[in-house]
Amino acid sequence: MSTREKHEEEVLLAVKEGIENQIVLYNDEVNTFDHVIEMLIHACDHTPEQAEQCSLIVHYKGKCTVKTGPFEDLKPRCTLLLNAGLSAEIV
Repeated sequence: MSTREKHEEEVLLAVKEGIENQIVLYNDEVNTFDHVIEMLIHACDHTPEQAEQCSLIVHYKGKCTVKTGPFEDLKPRCTLLLNAGLSAEIV
């Protein structure tokens, strides 16, 4: 079994069991605070205060969990963040 197949199997198992997943946003040297805040408000339904707090955590700690929930809910949100040029993944 390849690594990719094993990862896909783990993701499918997590979805099947209803485990809460997380979108983790990572720091980069490209995006501005304003852009990150705007995207968190748009994609993750954050308040401006939540989005600002998350952007500061990402800046200083390197990453932050910005949304939790079922995989089906997080996938389109993570796609929006990725399409906006942010570095994020569902774990």
